[in-house]
Amino acid sequence: MNPETTTVVLAAGPVLGSVGMSGLTLTTGITLLAGLRGSDRISLDRDKAGGIGIAFGTLAIAAGSMWGDVAKGVAQVPTSLIQGSAVGDVGLGGVALALTACTFVFKWKRLIWPALLGISAGAIYAQAGGIWAIGSTLAVKLAGVLGAL
Repeated sequence: MNPETTTVVLAAGPVLGSVGMSGLTLTTGITLLAGLRGSDRISLDRDKAGGIGIAFGTLAIAAGSMWGDVAKGVAQVPTSLIQGSAVGDVGLGGVALALTACTFVFKWKRLIWPALLGISAGAIYAQAGGIWAIGSTLAVKLAGVLGAL
């Protein structure tokens, strides 16, 4: 069975019922979109937009199927720009570090940029290995706990 096409369904719990990884990804995406478009309930700044973007990218890769394709597509452009630079072979860990720095270091006038960079970073973390994969694995485990509530 191909892990990219496997649907992950979290345990059915008494509070949330059956919550799949795709359901968590959809909810995170709706939250990010509402914050970016303007909502009286969700107020975003650079750090929140980047953080929710990272969560969305991480959950989308874990969910696979269409969600994984969306996150990988968003991640392709900045990843190719960083890896295709004249600074040599930075590796996926370097790409993850650079995307995280670009997300949180610059003062962005439009919050769409840290959100997209965050999605890209979240999609790269699991592939990069090392400490990046630990964070990605932890996020997926926490999502599993949330589904069991």
